[in-house]
Amino acid sequence: MKIAVTYENGEVFQHFGHTEQFKVYEVEDGKVVSSEVLDSNGTGHGALAGLLANNDINVLICGGIGGGAKAALDAGGIELCAGAKGDADRAVEAYLNGELVNSGVNCDHHGEGHTCGDHEDGHSCGHHEGGHCGHHDEAEEDADEGGCASGGCGGCHGCHQIPLVEGPNAGKTCRTHYIGTFNDGTQFDSSYDRGEPLEFICGSGMMIHGFDEAVANMNVGDIIDIHLEPSQAYGDIDPEAIFSVEISELPGSEDLAVGEKAYLQDMYGRPIPVKVVEKNDNTITFDANHEMAGKELNFKIELVEVIA
Repeated sequence: MKIAVTYENGEVFQHFGHTEQFKVYEVEDGKVVSSEVLDSNGTGHGALAGLLANNDINVLICGGIGGGAKAALDAGGIELCAGAKGDADRAVEAYLNGELVNSGVNCDHHGEGHTCGDHEDGHSCGHHEGGHCGHHDEAEEDADEGGCASGGCGGCHGCHQIPLVEGPNAGKTCRTHYIGTFNDGTQFDSSYDRGEPLEFICGSGMMIHGFDEAVANMNVGDIIDIHLEPSQAYGDIDPEAIFSVEISELPGSEDLAVGEKAYLQDMYGRPIPVKVVEKNDNTITFDANHEMAGKELNFKIELVEVIA
């Protein structure tokens, strides 16, 4: 097994999209047998995930990371353990001992000083001079969300999540089928249509809170119906997550149209999925709210299996 750690001067570097080096550990029988420092030769979650996959990395340990980066890692079959700090060697030791706590996706949404790193298509965008605005296609969107019940952060085997809910299934891997509908009966998602149950660690933050809370107390074979207010799902619409940028300060944004989706990144290089909601000759307005924010959701959930 190979474990890569975002690396700088012996410490876990905190911003995956901007890391210049990885320390790579070769592990046999649960022990580190060798290590080397690997230059990243580029930035951005697509390029970095590809580099790790090409070097046969099985696990990434890092500090801050966003949903787009996790999707790129998932596509490469790389296990994520985020939120690590301090000495890189000790972080790997904690992982191998099952003591490293995974924060999952920990991307901040909006704020001053948006910068943008590379996307999988090689584009980047930001307020800084020389940046470009990268488009966010439907394939990336589907990968980021992993189903509409997903909260966007993953679990791993060597590190563990702190359960956010209580119940017999909290902290266990659960497999569920579900159908999601709006209050008017319109279906927005269904695992049945995809042909396989959704697998997640209950209470780890991989799912929206209301979904997690329901599954935590179900028995295998149960089928239940739940209604979630926005506070139990994707939250209310945050007016501060809607912001305008001068087109002249965001090269590439002139090519975006209202309704299109793109990735920005915050000051730490973490990706922010946004939608263009308004544009004129001088400014472009983005909405960083989740597309399901402010919506009441309904789910029919079937608990298929619980894996201890």
